[in-house]
Amino acid sequence: MTAYKSDLLNVLEARGFIQDMTEPAELDKLLTSETVTGYAGFDPTADSLHAGHLIPLMQLYWMQQCGHKPIALIGGGTAKVGDPTGKDEMRKVLSDEALAHNIDCIHSTFAKVLRFDDSATSALLVNNDDWLNELAYIPFLREYGKHFTINRMLTMDSVKLRLEREQPLTFLEFNYMILQSYDFVELFKNHGCRLQVGGSDQWGNIVNGVDLGRRVAGAHLFGLVNPLLTTSSGKKMGKTVDGAVWLNADRCSPYDYWQYWRNTEDGDVGRFLKLYTAMPMDEIAKLEALDGAELNEAKKILATEATAVIHGREEAEKAAKTAADTFAGDGMSTDLPTEDFPCSDLEAGLGVLSAFTLAKLAASNGEARRLIKGGGAKVNNKAISDERASLSADDLNDDGVIKLSAGKKRHVLLRPV
Repeated sequence: MTAYKSDLLNVLEARGFIQDMTEPAELDKLLTSETVTGYAGFDPTADSLHAGHLIPLMQLYWMQQCGHKPIALIGGGTAKVGDPTGKDEMRKVLSDEALAHNIDCIHSTFAKVLRFDDSATSALLVNNDDWLNELAYIPFLREYGKHFTINRMLTMDSVKLRLEREQPLTFLEFNYMILQSYDFVELFKNHGCRLQVGGSDQWGNIVNGVDLGRRVAGAHLFGLVNPLLTTSSGKKMGKTVDGAVWLNADRCSPYDYWQYWRNTEDGDVGRFLKLYTAMPMDEIAKLEALDGAELNEAKKILATEATAVIHGREEAEKAAKTAADTFAGDGMSTDLPTEDFPCSDLEAGLGVLSAFTLAKLAASNGEARRLIKGGGAKVNNKAISDERASLSADDLNDDGVIKLSAGKKRHVLLRPV
């Protein structure tokens, strides 16, 4: 492990956030001599950020904790173009209305992790649409396009991989790296920003921004990237069978979010404690040393601490208690995720196949049928074996809900309205 003089680089190194950076010695020196402003970008391509976004967001968190100033950049402008990085086809073009809706939905997430106040290290939240949308195309190309060669752009992974796979790359997407580079220059000019952080797949774009800042503004800028995460079994981090692990509670309840971290693979517990929580390193070291049944307790701590970062301590502890109540003797907790459905469906007799798809415990009737045949389906904690069975008002418990379970760890309450 490399030893640095600056608190920030030592923290990021110890917690596993560093894969590469430009001019490490110079950046280390800068971070020890002054308060540095740094940023990470988040394109609003959905109405919630997901677990993958937490890595750069936590980098900004530690930047602020170590006495520096973070900027969270919402890519309202770059999202209109679409980042081709890691994509085999062009992202869906979103309307201005859809982008505005997404920005409104993700806006509050940043305040859960970063501190916005009147201090010198207060976080800033900016939207690159404020300057990108105002650019005059020809003057922009004349001023900045001349600093980018097609030869070099074709060597960037975001472009090269798409071409190697013989997938089309639109001219619109081809502009993305220029716009991201320009963001860095704009943030330097207006906010004195010297550092950009992001995933290693953004390395080419970040280095271009560092270079553009030097060429057009004489700026000495820096870039730092984290490793792209996979689980110890090689799966993409932040993904489940149901899709992305969303940070907004209306997309992924605090309980489901807690469960995601509780189900972490054994080999990832220590790594995820370092990356996704703010726990002290000495406490993490003790948890890393556990094995066997004791490791399950470490997973519960990971789940609670990671959930607290996004949903707050109260919701995290409520989720932990709900899990304990549910799994201790097949209990019933009203804090489980709940899906509403029309009372008329229950009056007519709600088929169990439809019930499990309605609860999002199965993606289709066929999947629900396989779940029942495999013995993994329960209604109110009782195994169900008849796929033709129906639910009625008689199945409602005292709280007016029906508990459905898929296996031992996935539970949803159905509530007629």
